[in-house]
Amino acid sequence: LAPGAAMLRGFAREDDAALLQAIETVAAQAPFRHLVTPGGYTMSVGMSNCGKLGWVSDRSGYRYDPLDPLSGQPWPAMPACFADLARRAAAQAGYEGFRPDACLINRYEPGARLSLHQDRDEKDLSAPIVSVSLGLPAVFLFGTDRRSNKPQRYRLAHGDVVVWGGSARLAYHGVAPLADGEHPLLRRRRINLTFRRAG
Repeated sequence: LAPGAAMLRGFAREDDAALLQAIETVAAQAPFRHLVTPGGYTMSVGMSNCGKLGWVSDRSGYRYDPLDPLSGQPWPAMPACFADLARRAAAQAGYEGFRPDACLINRYEPGARLSLHQDRDEKDLSAPIVSVSLGLPAVFLFGTDRRSNKPQRYRLAHGDVVVWGGSARLAYHGVAPLADGEHPLLRRRRINLTFRRAG
């Protein structure tokens, strides 16, 4: 995609059954919710988290928190299959030793989108981002560290993994509105797992 960024086509496909079962387990403890941005906009994407830290947003800002604001309890532990996949994908892309402590789980339904943004709330910007796509295909927007530069568009299918770090770590990225469709495992949904070293 760019220096420091790699697309791993189908990398997670063989692990999809374990990943989807683990997502159900996490969501039973920390249900998907539509967060509100500092500007008062309700996100179209449903979100949950697992790991030591969870990414949250409300009128006071964006941040990582060890507690789920809905329950007041710690986020569910990161499933072993999640951490293993993130580690292997990072290594395949040239980032050995990646140990994520946070996984943001995004659920997209037709029409849901994610506007261009940078992942910059993490304390350790030397660690890469690992993003796993499951379910319906999506159009991934990937640019540079300047918002004014037009992003490239890439089709992400079930099992694709994108890894970016190094000089691409602060690249602006997003997801175009999800087109309707039917996936054999997730039906009219797309799930994205984003692994980060946040603490």
